[in-house]
Amino acid sequence: MRSGADIIGQSLARQGCRVAFGMPGGEVLALIDGLAKAGIRFVLTKHENAAGFMAEGYWHRQALEDHALEGSAPMAPGILVATLGPGAANAVNVVANAHQDRVPLIVLTGRVDQAEAESYTHQVFDHQALFRPITKATLTASKGAVARVIERAIAIATEGQPGPVHVDVPISVAEGEERDEDFRRALPASAVAVGEALETARAVLAAARRPLVIAGVDAVNSHAGEVLRGFIERCNAPVITTYKAKGLVPEDHPLSLGGAGLSPKADKHLLPFLAEADCIVLAGYDPIEMRINWRDPFPAGVPVIELAASLPTHQMHRADHLLVGDIGANLAAISDGLAAKPGIDTAKVMATKSALRAAFAPEPAWGPGVVFDTIRRLAPADTLATADSGAHRILLSQMWTVLEPRGLMQSSALCTMGCAVPLAMGAQMASPERYVIAFVGDAGLEMGIGELATARDLGLPVIVVVLQDERLALIDLKQRASGRAELGVRFGATDFAAVAKAFGGDGITVSDRAGLEAAFAGALARRDRFTLIAAKIAPDAYEGRL
Repeated sequence: MRSGADIIGQSLARQGCRVAFGMPGGEVLALIDGLAKAGIRFVLTKHENAAGFMAEGYWHRQALEDHALEGSAPMAPGILVATLGPGAANAVNVVANAHQDRVPLIVLTGRVDQAEAESYTHQVFDHQALFRPITKATLTASKGAVARVIERAIAIATEGQPGPVHVDVPISVAEGEERDEDFRRALPASAVAVGEALETARAVLAAARRPLVIAGVDAVNSHAGEVLRGFIERCNAPVITTYKAKGLVPEDHPLSLGGAGLSPKADKHLLPFLAEADCIVLAGYDPIEMRINWRDPFPAGVPVIELAASLPTHQMHRADHLLVGDIGANLAAISDGLAAKPGIDTAKVMATKSALRAAFAPEPAWGPGVVFDTIRRLAPADTLATADSGAHRILLSQMWTVLEPRGLMQSSALCTMGCAVPLAMGAQMASPERYVIAFVGDAGLEMGIGELATARDLGLPVIVVVLQDERLALIDLKQRASGRAELGVRFGATDFAAVAKAFGGDGITVSDRAGLEAAFAGALARRDRFTLIAAKIAPDAYEGRL
């Protein structure tokens, strides 16, 4: 006999989970103990929202490293632990993010037993009603079926398009004894298309001379990068990615047109370029990341072959030929035996790449583009980066060259603020040998500034770069563009360098390229604590840049 909490911990550990993040409460003490007994480290954060993002950052790196080591290793989801009531409520934002950004996350919440809830109301509300709209499923760990519930949660979280699954764990189930039941599910085989649908798609691709690929997060989650690179090189097919899929093909590749999604300035070049193709292949492309002008963007008469991880229901674009299953396997299947193609004229591809570089060139003197350009130039090629939401993220996503999947992590479907620093901390924990930089606006940093204490406590040498313009720059741009009066977008200046030192890190304020170069060189040499670089920029620094 074992406790329910022990069974939960062992089931998650068997899946490959190694770390859980959260805030403890009396109702989850048994859960935390069960995770620890199974070898899953519990990491204390200052807020459940940050805990979820740390779990995501850790998962991004763990998924890549597990795949590199074991190939077909099962996906190990992230783990978020929250106590009942306010703990669960604090987690709503990050759970919604995991749902829209396709992150496998097991959300464990404690709760009082149902019989007790009938007459006891303190901190008690319906967790499942709260999480149902923003998860793939919400389950209850039931006495006598704990192992089966956790296995089901893992299966749902990692199947098709991954996402969060909530498991409510009553105190009596976590602390009570359970019958030993080694319940395991078989690992699914990769789903490869067969039959008429596959042959039709193959025939359409074979007839094309100028294919173009748009790749998205589902291709990243299915580790399709190597297959995708072989495909575009054989077909001479340029590839556009969503922001989540940046680096799936290294962005210094001559056929890579970089990321798209939120920049009207980039769209002016990329959307017309679609007309150069006589066939468009969507490789795990999820339009949840895209602006509204990516709705129905494909030229009339150009066939669209979509390779999706699960049945698309979004209605954002048409697909003439749909294959559902493993992205890499189906990409290989439709191109098996395919002859090389002439592709879109090389001069047109290079002209588009040059136009994009020129559109997002750094400012002549000082500004956010200079910050990104300088740090990209000085940082090691394999540096990992995260971006918070705001104007800086759009510019960074167009300028920052990414050479590997998940080399730039961000919230690009929900687009929530407060994610960059905890994402970076989670990634740093999973990849301690790498440099990790969090790019964040001043408002985004202030939203979760207490997590600098978590970086201190964990001894994480993350580098936090704050673009400090004392306003909600993206909202300010939209407010002015719509002719509205300025309201609710400005705030005062914080001495972030002093705050960083108060939290046990190192802090520097810079306002020119030379100062930034010196500060960043010091940050690279400092591996025993975090560094915060506050880059002062003009209030109108993003005007015309996005």
